[in-house]
Parts: sequence; structure tokens; C-alpha cells
Amino acid sequence: MNKFGVLLFAVFLPVLFAIAVQADSPPLPAKGAKSTASTELKHAYFGAGCFWKVQYIFSNAPGVVKTTVGYSGGTIAHPTYEQVCSHATKHVETVQVDYDPKKTSFKQLLEVFWSHHDPTTLNRQGPDVGDQYRSVIFYTDDTQKEEAIAYKKELNDKHRFARPIVTAIEPAAKFYNAEEYHQNYFKKHGQVCE
Repeated sequence: MNKFGVLLFAVFLPVLFAIAVQADSPPLPAKGAKSTASTELKHAYFGAGCFWKVQYIFSNAPGVVKTTVGYSGGTIAHPTYEQVCSHATKHVETVQVDYDPKKTSFKQLLEVFWSHHDPTTLNRQGPDVGDQYRSVIFYTDDTQKEEAIAYKKELNDKHRFARPIVTAIEPAAKFYNAEEYHQNYFKKHGQVCE
């Protein structure tokens, strides 16, 4: 090997070594990305009227990582918004709430849920009428079921609302994402609700 070859080898060997080491390393998270490697996210499913508002409320709750609007509790697979509005499918406009259990609890999410809609009206929230707007908690495990039942009883016993709570507490059914134009509707249209 001549002197030029030795010089090239000496210059590029560290570069080749660095590339090989980087190839074996896990990728770095994107700038601004939230790391959830050490935390297993949990899911909760709530129906409380029009899912646009429900998503907005939960997306601003502490410990919530992501929200998705969709349909749950019905009788057909992959329903469309039009099918749900026809009342033939029995689906509920539902929000899937992905949350970090180290930052919030299911009980805290229940407080958000019961504080932002009227759980005493059957199949109605304000001007929105129909079974797709019913108040419902779809629990994913026995712990969520027990906490939801206990919290509902506590609210009724304390007469927090003028009438009894009619919120249904049901096992989680298949959740189908709603159409893209429904996702984060208030944020897309610059609306704010309380």
C-alpha cells in the first residue's frame, strides 16, 4: 500500500467506525416528540354528546397524550357518520382517550367526563338528540368498571346533579375511528369551547 492509500485509510477509518456504531444505535426521538418508552399508556372511552366537544375537553386534560374520535357500541363493522346518524347501528359518538397513568388517573378522567356534560339526560346533550349522543363509559377492565360505578354512586348519593345520572357503564366494544374531517374538529376550525 502506498503512502496515499495509508493516508486515506487513516482518515476514513474513524468515519467508517462512527457509521457502524450509529447503525447499531436506536434512533433518536424526533425533536419535540414525547417519549413513552418507560410508560405504558392506558385507554379510556367516553360518550358524552357530540364528540367534537368531548375530544376538545379531554385533549386539554392533564396527562392525556392523545384523543381520537370514533364510534363504539354498535351493531355493524366500520360504520360511517351517516350510518351512525341514521340510528340504525346503535353506535355512540365516542372519544378514545390515551393517557399516561403516571400523570393522571382514570378517576381524574371520570371527573372531567362528569364535569363537562349533562349525565342526567337520556340520548341527548343540549340540542343534539339521538342515541348516538348518549352518556356512556366503555370500561376496558374490572378496575375501570368498579371506579366508574363507585363514582356514579357517589355523585348520585351527594345529589351533585338535580336529577339521577343515567350514564351507562358498559364493557368496551370495538372502536372505529371516525372520518378524518371529524378528528380534532375544533382545533382545525379555530373553535374553543368550555
